[in-house]
Amino acid sequence: MATTRGEDLLLKTLGDFTSKENWDSFFTIKGAEDPFEWYAEWPSLRGPLLAELSATDLPPLPLPLQILVPGCGNSRLSEHLYDAGFRGITNVDFSKVVVSEMLRRNIRARPEMRWRVMDMTQMQFADETFEAVLDKGGLDALMEPELGPKLGAKYLLEVKRVLKSGGKFVCLTLAESHVLGLLFSKFRFGWKINIHALPHKASNQPSFQTFMVVVVREQSTMLHEITSLVNSSSLDCDNNQVRGLFETLESENKLRKELSSGADSLYSLEDLHLGAKGDLKVLAPGRRFQLVLGEEGGSVFSYKAVLLDAKEQLDAFIYQCGVFLVPKIRAHEWLFSSEEGQWLVVESSKAARLIMVFLDVRHSNVSMDEIQKDLSPLVKDLAPRDRDSNVQIPFMMANDGVKQRAIVHQVTSPMTGQITVEDVIYEKVDGSLSSSNSSKERTFRRLVFQRNLGVLQSEALLTEGCPDNSLVEKEKRKTNSMSKLKKKGRQKSSAPITNGSKNTLKVDHQYLASSYHTGIVSGFMLVAFYLERMASSMLMAKTVVIGLGAGLLPMFLRGCIPCLNIEVVELDPKVLNLAREYFEFIEDEQLKVHVADGIEFVRKFGNSTAPPSEKFNNEDNKSISKEKFSSANRNCADYLEGRKSSKIDILIIDVDSFDTSSGMNCPHPDFVEESFLLSVKEALSEEGLFVINLVSRSPSVREMVVSRIKAVFSHLFCLQIEEDVNEVLFALPSPLSISEDYFSEAALQLQKLLKLTEERNQDILSTTKKIKHLM
Repeated sequence: MATTRGEDLLLKTLGDFTSKENWDSFFTIKGAEDPFEWYAEWPSLRGPLLAELSATDLPPLPLPLQILVPGCGNSRLSEHLYDAGFRGITNVDFSKVVVSEMLRRNIRARPEMRWRVMDMTQMQFADETFEAVLDKGGLDALMEPELGPKLGAKYLLEVKRVLKSGGKFVCLTLAESHVLGLLFSKFRFGWKINIHALPHKASNQPSFQTFMVVVVREQSTMLHEITSLVNSSSLDCDNNQVRGLFETLESENKLRKELSSGADSLYSLEDLHLGAKGDLKVLAPGRRFQLVLGEEGGSVFSYKAVLLDAKEQLDAFIYQCGVFLVPKIRAHEWLFSSEEGQWLVVESSKAARLIMVFLDVRHSNVSMDEIQKDLSPLVKDLAPRDRDSNVQIPFMMANDGVKQRAIVHQVTSPMTGQITVEDVIYEKVDGSLSSSNSSKERTFRRLVFQRNLGVLQSEALLTEGCPDNSLVEKEKRKTNSMSKLKKKGRQKSSAPITNGSKNTLKVDHQYLASSYHTGIVSGFMLVAFYLERMASSMLMAKTVVIGLGAGLLPMFLRGCIPCLNIEVVELDPKVLNLAREYFEFIEDEQLKVHVADGIEFVRKFGNSTAPPSEKFNNEDNKSISKEKFSSANRNCADYLEGRKSSKIDILIIDVDSFDTSSGMNCPHPDFVEESFLLSVKEALSEEGLFVINLVSRSPSVREMVVSRIKAVFSHLFCLQIEEDVNEVLFALPSPLSISEDYFSEAALQLQKLLKLTEERNQDILSTTKKIKHLM
């Protein structure tokens, strides 16, 4: 931009280049006879500009070439073009002052030239009116830091609208990165772009270079790389300007190559309207692509989304099109972040086309109603053609079915992140716990790790008064003074749900609220005869549980199978504190917790004859006489005689993974590595049992885990929890064959071992029938 010192002062008073009032004042001061030229003067422009306007891809025109000059100001560019033979020129500017002055100056000398007062971002011209749009600094002026991207985007949409097929948009610009970034993104599919550097007077002090970007509208929707006709070595201008130009150009061409190769890139609505992914009004089975919604138009927010057309178009679909909102805290989960998981969501949505929208930090303080209102017109534009145009597009979102929720306690662990203890009452659904025969709604206490909301860590049934568990009261009295000290330092928290009862709600440790916990216990059927021999010999079966959670499974096992000596390994001491404080978890001689790394804990059993804990309950072992040993059956006696080092009889892995993007929520991938599985086999007793709680929606991940276990163990069994994603895997190191009638006999033996009510016994026994032998 060539300016005098007076013009420099005038520009300083101008301030915001997007303000109509400022421009009116500016042009009033300058007057029509003192033209203000943005960037290049006519002598530099004449050659390249006339060459571009003369060489068009348009058919022979019966009328003069129609040229639009938006944001014309009082530049003489239009006058020079008119004098060069281009008569069909329309000039627009939102400043009534400058349009009036320019009309008065040219009405006699150039009678065919037209002048209109008009906002270049909202022009009142019909579609495809012009063969060329000539912008001299207009886009640059719009790109102010605050409003620039929105105004610039609106203006370029107008340029695209008014240009005829084969027409040209010639943009004279300083080619700053933010300007080119917007320009390139708006002219991708169906446009050819090339860049020229205009002749530039050499000077002792490098100044800004003016570039000419030429955009040609094609009839096809092909994607072309941008052609640069700029020789960087010949430019005599600011180094930052050149660097920014070439970096932006390189980045855009790289993106265009990826798009051309079919890479999973982001598309705009404009790209899609140009046919970048085919006709969106027609369903295309298996079509999937990522897009950005709300970057232009009247949307308040922008959103990243994925559009998926169901792989099989069936008559069973409930919806032609649906929207699935993914909260920010769950966006990283495999189910939503991976292509394989997304197709599973499509299947469960019963929608022929699903638009999965990912919410982020920009939507944190916005209600779902506001988001739905903002998204509705955007997704309607993406819906396939339907006979009934008035059909509403349903909005769906992952829901945990909670009717009432009260936060009991929240804590942040440096190891695990935010952990929440909450009391909930579920919505009443047929067959659910909340819709039992009891007239009262049941309250459950849950332990939730915010890092993995897709997996419920622990869930306990709360009952009025104290459950029938004498151990709880006995140990409570022992630790009463310690508990009082802890409560004094406890932070204030929300009151728990009380169900309207004045009695204190207690955790029922003889009830398993989590279906997969019931599944784990049902798998003990596989070693029921072994456990019975241990019990009859007055020996304790060493049981190791990796992952404490709220301590519900260890407490249940402690109460219902007396012959188990249970050791729990938990990595995070904060979790242990929460289990004690809010879930009434209590340690005793048969139930201990080690704050340690679970993998290292197990490996010590396989590598050493001096494991981290005693082989049996020492006090009980001292009371077992030789006579009692000899009275046991011979097989058990032989086994006990040969048992020289401590081994684990039952090993349970019940931990989550902090990296859910791997496709496996539970366990952490390290627990299914071959090296660890070999350590497990070495650590288990000959008739031991290995149990893994597996949570993965990926068939390929599940198959990988199963194949690894099969490679190490002699037998593998599985239990699919119907209402959950959980699958419990049971492995046995023993090579002995298992007959078909073994299961029914073993289930009866497990029933004898369980010290539960008939109803709760039956839940476990009915689950044993669902265990399948994989090898």
